Amino acid sequence: MEGASMKHEMNIWVVGGDMRQAKLAELLSDDGHTVHTYALERGPELYGVLSEETLEGAALADCVVLPLPVEGEGSLLNAPLSAGRHPLAEIFNAFRPGQVLCAGRISQSSATLAAERGLMLRDYFQREELAVANAVPTAEGALQIALEELPVTLHGARVLVIGYGRVGKVTAQRFAALGAKVSVAARKFADLAWAEAMGYGVEQTGALVGWLCGYDLVVNTVPARVLSEKELRDLKPGCLVIDLASKPGGVDFEAATRLGVRAIWALSLPGKVAPVSAGRAIKNTIYNMLSELGV
Repeated sequence: MEGASMKHEMNIWVVGGDMRQAKLAELLSDDGHTVHTYALERGPELYGVLSEETLEGAALADCVVLPLPVEGEGSLLNAPLSAGRHPLAEIFNAFRPGQVLCAGRISQSSATLAAERGLMLRDYFQREELAVANAVPTAEGALQIALEELPVTLHGARVLVIGYGRVGKVTAQRFAALGAKVSVAARKFADLAWAEAMGYGVEQTGALVGWLCGYDLVVNTVPARVLSEKELRDLKPGCLVIDLASKPGGVDFEAATRLGVRAIWALSLPGKVAPVSAGRAIKNTIYNMLSELGV
């Protein structure tokens, strides 16, 4: 789904981030906006984008786009494509009071820094449209890992998807489309009813012990410990576990190592699997946010 289009040309700064932000800058430029980047100098050369060595002029931007997540270690800007270290406080000092900043997964400390400076900091990661858009490359990334790691075809494989939120729904559908025999584990009875209506087998998330021995693949989407040592002991030899959940994750990886269970924690798949699609999803979300703010 395309976001609200921006009919007027804007001055946009994209500051820090990974390949998603680099692709985002290029996509914004393709739409006719004047785009400056900072702290992305180790990324690819971007067509039509102005790479800046300082934040001079950033205070004039209609919108500043910060990374996902906005904060790296030690109160620094998350900037893996930059050679420098950029304290967030210094970055925020370059902007003007009232300026619109869009960032992903805003930490409490960065929210405080922005508030102290009178900046309008908004979180695009909390938007439903971005979460739905990100579910697709996440599910495709899980498929890619499964195809590479499993010694059997997905056709006919028994697959358990734990959690039936946005990512769980898309993941179950994609695996079923390739002929896997999919079951869904969830806590809510409504989710289990929907999963059953889609033709999947169902399990209760809190009562998996004793019901896991038949699966060839378990994909977790729940960011809470759902596969502890008890559950992992139940898995048959050779069963692959893919954890798609954000930190703290849903798998006891220490126990998995001890038990010889192959478990892969696949974080940030949209940026790794499909950075152009991920950048486009962020772009559309930002357009929606700016439209709502009247920018």
